[in-house]
Amino acid sequence: MGAKAPARAVGVLPASALLPPQQPSMAVMMPSFATRCSIAQLRCFSGSSRKVYNFNPNDYRQQQQRQQQQQQDQATMHPYKGVPISPGEMPPDSSFEDSGFHRRGNFFKRTMRSTSMQTVMVVAAVGALLFYFTHLEVVPVSGRRRFNCFSEDSMKMLGEIQYEQLMEEAQAQGQRFLPDYDPRTIVVRNVMRRLIPVSGMSDNPGDWEIVVIDDPSMINAFVLPGGKVFVYSGIFGVARNEDAVAAVLGHELAHNLANHHGERVSSAVGTTILATSAFLLTAGLSYFILQPVVDLVFNTPMSRRQESEADFIGLMLMAEACFDPSQAAEFWRRMDQAQKMQPPEWISTHPSVSG
Repeated sequence: MGAKAPARAVGVLPASALLPPQQPSMAVMMPSFATRCSIAQLRCFSGSSRKVYNFNPNDYRQQQQRQQQQQQDQATMHPYKGVPISPGEMPPDSSFEDSGFHRRGNFFKRTMRSTSMQTVMVVAAVGALLFYFTHLEVVPVSGRRRFNCFSEDSMKMLGEIQYEQLMEEAQAQGQRFLPDYDPRTIVVRNVMRRLIPVSGMSDNPGDWEIVVIDDPSMINAFVLPGGKVFVYSGIFGVARNEDAVAAVLGHELAHNLANHHGERVSSAVGTTILATSAFLLTAGLSYFILQPVVDLVFNTPMSRRQESEADFIGLMLMAEACFDPSQAAEFWRRMDQAQKMQPPEWISTHPSVSG
């Protein structure tokens, strides 16, 4: 009996040893509610959370006060309530819109300040100056320096075109051309026969064409580039003699000798470019102001300078052709009396006869 007891103790395990190990209870694994709250507070104050929301009731009250103040200000500025009206009672839309002047002004300022526009203006100015100084020439006889970019050949071509137009207009109006045997035509031909050789221009008879138009009411005579001479019969009532006719034709011939026609066309090109540039840059505002100023300050004085120069050259031609230069002053005085409605000297293209 005593020998078997140790064997039983070794071979038989207690019942508690045969049972599976027990899991800890949920109460032991899950922390308590107080523990979780303390952990959350620690995370909030330690900065472990990604977003922290701080609500300040004073900020909300200040925002509400600002909105109320804005509403009060608007009510003070607009004390009257809008009254609905029908569409027919509404004023036109143009009354609510501005003229657009400030928009054009801002566009002009932006355009002028841009680097590309400034570059274009500088290049254009340098090119214009180079073109101007490379086309300066000296006027024969008077020695005046002037700008001219049209050659004599180009002006002759323009003279041919204008000659054909004048002949067509004269025929359409039923004007009569005086024949070669008419005494007035003979006087004109004799005067031109003496003036052309001393002018230094071509004296080939085929290069000149003389037309005398029977129109007593027209007191005029002119010479187109290319040797086209037009004389209206009304000039003979003021000229009265051959020397006075030579004064008129010598004056008109001097315009061709000095190539005043090319100078006028050249100046017209310059003023046209200037006016067009001002029109584009200012949206058309300065064109109506600039054009009269250019005519008054530039074109009219230049025309008067050319007329005085033609008078001087014409007197030289008369003296060379053995005409009486004193008859020129008498003729222009009678011409002044015939033109009773003469414009003031400061706007006239011709200088004053009395001066």
